[in-house]
Amino acid sequence: MRSVKFLLAAGAASLLSSTAVFAADMPIAPPPAYAPPPIEDFGGWYLRGDIGMTNQRYSDLNDAFLASVAGRQWLDKGGFDSGMLYGFGVGYQFNNWFRADLTGQYRGRTKYTALDSFLNSGVVNTNHLEATKSEWLLMANGYVDLGTWWCVTPFVGAGIGAARVTLDNWRDTNVIAGGGAWAPGASTWNFAWAAHAGLAYRVSPSFTVELAYSYVSLGSGRTGDPRELNGNNPLVGNYVELKDITSHDIKFGVRWNLDAPPVYVPPPPLIRKG
Repeated sequence: MRSVKFLLAAGAASLLSSTAVFAADMPIAPPPAYAPPPIEDFGGWYLRGDIGMTNQRYSDLNDAFLASVAGRQWLDKGGFDSGMLYGFGVGYQFNNWFRADLTGQYRGRTKYTALDSFLNSGVVNTNHLEATKSEWLLMANGYVDLGTWWCVTPFVGAGIGAARVTLDNWRDTNVIAGGGAWAPGASTWNFAWAAHAGLAYRVSPSFTVELAYSYVSLGSGRTGDPRELNGNNPLVGNYVELKDITSHDIKFGVRWNLDAPPVYVPPPPLIRKG
């Protein structure tokens, strides 16, 4: 019985020794791969710039001189020439679907023309009306990005703010009789709002270009107190008003992200001692 126990103990010792030698010869398993935390590809402050064209309209003209004329009616209600706009701003991308910015625009000088007719001692006369107009537009805007496909992101947005409308060089010329009136320029601050839609293309993590459309309501523009060509001012305190000016804008814009995602640097390799 004692010999059997001795044999069993010797066999176990031999097995343990062989296992230890085999384990010592096995290669050491590499350390587990380090997975870096995911890096968000959105967020942070950005600067923006825009350039584009305006296409403006108005609803009506208010002028006490013309309103008192018998038989007055529009022959050509006219409108504004297209003009250039230049914008700048700063914004913040809150997440991958919402961003907001504050923008300022200078909307370049455009020419206004129109033509009406009236009765002058029973004879039909015409008035040729002309002026120039420009604006400064300050807006707070919010945008919803609708998803990204092949680096292209459609978006919609809206904004509210204030417009400083300047009306200059008002002339009212009686084409037949040669009379008329003029008015000095003046500026008016109005509540303004806008609706936006467009496409953005992400060129790099820090640079995006946009093609956008905006419908903008600018309020009304007014002149100073009009006078007849001989200097008389029969209606003191009057003004000429172009009412409810709106614009269909087409813009090309760029955005520079000031908080681009950091470049991931992998950790140094582990050095095993021994």
